Amino acid sequence: MRILIIGAGGFVGRHLLARLMDGNDTVIAAGRNPDRLRRLFPDMPTMECDLGRDTATDWRPRLAGIDTVINLAGLIRDGAGGFDAVHEQGAKALFDACLAAGVRRVIQFSALGADETGSSRYHHSKKAADDHLAALDPTGHRMDWAILRPSLIIGHGGASTELFLALAAAPLPLRLGSGTWRVQPIHVDDVIDVIVRLLHRSEPFARRLDLTGPVPMTTDGITLALRNWLSLRPAPFLPLPRALLMLGAVLGDRFGLGPASRDSLAMLAAGNVGDDGPMRDILGRPARALSAALARHPAVAADRWRARLLLLATPLRLLLAAIWIWTGVVSLGLYPVADSYALLAPLGLTGMSAGMALYTGAALDLALGLALLCRWRPVAVGTIQLALMAGYTILISLYLPDLWLHPFGAITKNLAVVGATLAMMAMEAENG
Repeated sequence: MRILIIGAGGFVGRHLLARLMDGNDTVIAAGRNPDRLRRLFPDMPTMECDLGRDTATDWRPRLAGIDTVINLAGLIRDGAGGFDAVHEQGAKALFDACLAAGVRRVIQFSALGADETGSSRYHHSKKAADDHLAALDPTGHRMDWAILRPSLIIGHGGASTELFLALAAAPLPLRLGSGTWRVQPIHVDDVIDVIVRLLHRSEPFARRLDLTGPVPMTTDGITLALRNWLSLRPAPFLPLPRALLMLGAVLGDRFGLGPASRDSLAMLAAGNVGDDGPMRDILGRPARALSAALARHPAVAADRWRARLLLLATPLRLLLAAIWIWTGVVSLGLYPVADSYALLAPLGLTGMSAGMALYTGAALDLALGLALLCRWRPVAVGTIQLALMAGYTILISLYLPDLWLHPFGAITKNLAVVGATLAMMAMEAENG
């Protein structure tokens, strides 16, 4: 069987590729960044595609000889109309091309709540594509189809998992809203098991299938399960007010920060539970309880480090940005210019050359701080900042060595800033 997986570089896609790579099927990994896919799975054929741009005409030649298409592409926020372009219009074009090309089976990855009850833009866009696929061949006689609607998926590399891990790893675990929002989490291993069962099913199939864990859980219950998985001591919850959560979601939508968005918050608050009976019939068993599924992948020290650092990545970058912005502003005139010139004199800079050095340095500090604030290439910006700090430190050591003895540690504190910058660069490189 020749299987094309679209969105193969995402959370579920990576787990599915890992499961299929040693099988007898030919698997083609498709996504917007085929170079990244080749790095992840060097022995697997890749294909470049973009659901937000590609038409049915673009898809038809790519689908020649393909038996099964799995659409895992999805966005967590609707920047620039992405939900409509990727979830709805792009998926519809793909499904039309599949039918025209004679693809035997299509598996569409949707979301629990993508039905008449869904209230978010995310749900509406997924439902529109689901309905279109189901209407192409309602009985599945010409083209089998399955629309999978998972609840919250837990597993390594998932954005929602990282959010709950960050809540769980805080010194006091953080409570989302009231802590009683109900979801029915399913581990990614069980999701992959369902997909694999459908891939090799011989009977015709044409239906929507909810993917849920065996029992509903509260958001507090998920946080506690992950805290136990991390082997952290029990502690009382620290509530996060709804207004603070909404602020975080708005900032997440505006600046693309982390997994929080207004749609994801609304979906959690509305509840995310379903009937796991039909899924049990396909899987031949219930999905594993969350604690049991997590125990199959024991946490290690790196998991605890990552969970603890998740909530610190953005504040660290913003604090470093504030240092550089403030340094630039101070140098531009808040600090007496005459005193700045006096500091530059031992370097042989006086008159016009001193002014050029002062204002050029201030402008550079300000520009680098603003670049960090906007998260523009933070790793490259951090590298420039380290080079500048090294240059400043060398010049000060040669011409103003007394500053090393300043009681406020004006220069020695740069060592801590260097460490913080290196940590920021490591976290931003991972998140980029």
